[in-house]
Amino acid sequence: MLVGLARFGAFVFVAASLAAPAWADDQAGRQSLGMARVFTNDTIADRQDRWRSGGYGISAFRGAEWFGALPSQPFEIMEYRLRGEVMAPDNLARPAPGDRLYAGSLWLGAHTHLGWQGLDLTAGADLVVTGEQSGVRRLQSQIHDWFSMPRMDVEGFQVANGVYLHGTVEMAKAVTLSWGELRPFAELQAGVENMARAGVDLTIGSLGQAGLRSRDPITGQRIAGIVDAEASGWSFLIGGDVAHVDSSIFLPESRGYMVEPTRQRLRLGANYAVGTSNFFYGVTYMSEEFVGQPEGQLVGSLSLNLRF
Repeated sequence: MLVGLARFGAFVFVAASLAAPAWADDQAGRQSLGMARVFTNDTIADRQDRWRSGGYGISAFRGAEWFGALPSQPFEIMEYRLRGEVMAPDNLARPAPGDRLYAGSLWLGAHTHLGWQGLDLTAGADLVVTGEQSGVRRLQSQIHDWFSMPRMDVEGFQVANGVYLHGTVEMAKAVTLSWGELRPFAELQAGVENMARAGVDLTIGSLGQAGLRSRDPITGQRIAGIVDAEASGWSFLIGGDVAHVDSSIFLPESRGYMVEPTRQRLRLGANYAVGTSNFFYGVTYMSEEFVGQPEGQLVGSLSLNLRF
């Protein structure tokens, strides 16, 4: 009963946060400031279909106005996220014993962006639905059938149904350079995966510095969310981070899995803007996430934001 109440409370918390913009439009003159859409998939990087297999996320940014810099108060700029993700064994038709479980998940969250004592701060929470109840496996299986892709047989080889509250806090220090920006950061996550992460991002070029980028949770790539209407040209993004991982519901100890205590990500991306449209493609190397994973993998990220 307590678990049920906790899940209901988590749902109410995030649902109320997501409903806030409609009320705030009338009360504080909030408006849409930007959108970010990102498609992640290992197929568009290393031509595989395994482990951190893919995901799609949409973020809506809302606030009274964007002045080219973060506000000093929380909740003035809000990012509302909806995304789905697939983690999968190497072989979807005949999963090998010891390979990672199939895990479909849906994420619904609210995050605020602000400036605090010279730091960029992002904090928020997501409601996470996992397992067969998420509907992700059925959707992916249907897509495989439509495109005559290999048959999936993972119904008995997937994470359990669950509803969780997942919190994320990131602090970063942006250092402006004559040719770009250096941005070291630290991050804490608690919920479906518990970890502490530290890393650095380097942007070469001025595109995006007058806007707001949001970090893709899977790869760490920073995707343009609020775009300077006058911005154009190129920026190149390079980054890397290391995480200490305590636990993950996607790798349950009760079923014999052991998380790799350390994860590394190395990424490279290119961002191009013309007129009011914005394009991004990046590749990220992700190290092994569980004991027994034979190697790391490459994951691609694609973001197209077309405005006419």
